[in-house]
Amino acid sequence: MESPSTDSLTGNPAKLIVEGVSKRFTSSRALVQALDDVSLTIADGEFVCLIGPSGCGKSTLLDIIAGLTKPDSGRVLADGKVVEGPGRQRLVMFQESALFPWLDAFGNVMFGLKLRPDLTRAERKDIANHFLQLVGLEKFKRAHVHELSGGMKQRVALARALAPDPQVLLMDEPFAALDALTRDQLYDDIQRIWIESRKTIVFVTHNVREAVCLGNRVVLMSPSPGRITTIFDIALPHPRDINSRDLAGDTSTIAAALKGTLKEAAFE
Repeated sequence: MESPSTDSLTGNPAKLIVEGVSKRFTSSRALVQALDDVSLTIADGEFVCLIGPSGCGKSTLLDIIAGLTKPDSGRVLADGKVVEGPGRQRLVMFQESALFPWLDAFGNVMFGLKLRPDLTRAERKDIANHFLQLVGLEKFKRAHVHELSGGMKQRVALARALAPDPQVLLMDEPFAALDALTRDQLYDDIQRIWIESRKTIVFVTHNVREAVCLGNRVVLMSPSPGRITTIFDIALPHPRDINSRDLAGDTSTIAAALKGTLKEAAFE
């Protein structure tokens, strides 16, 4: 067992360490280098946003951290242990809610709690009710998937991901398909939940302003092959308003850097 190190910026213990990770995929037409020698340390309780153009390997990196995909080289450590597969302490929330249509909202959250064999059924029910209340859906606990709006479905998915009490929440563009008003409310919700729980969150997005609104740090990745080009520290206090002028400076800086990586890639 490796002993966990400490993040040099925050002073907190390192929750996740990505060391020299590379990954390629072979299709019928070409060999695609998705990630090339990516290294990143994420502190316990940190909110990190990964941003970059399509095809830069953000989702692949998230899958490798989750243990859903194995790297070709390099490794990921979670609490000092090498990630060799999925684990209850690292749960993924995808762009699609991926709810079970034959279950109501309560049943979907209860299903996630099967990851906690240490709990009694009564304890699972209490926890499911608590997290549905946390995301504002206690009145819709008996509604089935087809009766819920897109935002409600994502709230159920968030409650299902939080209920087993993972230490790390991995979010792959979870709000991308939602309308602007619903996204704005969910930005408030996820910040409130993070402030209260201090879980470690890794959040993939294409939206620069979204990344600045949510993250302690924004990690900019280059086009394929995916590499980390710049890491931006966002010093603004939480909670942040997505429409606040305070986000403008960091948003402009990161957007300009993103455009720069695209231009560099075009001339390579």
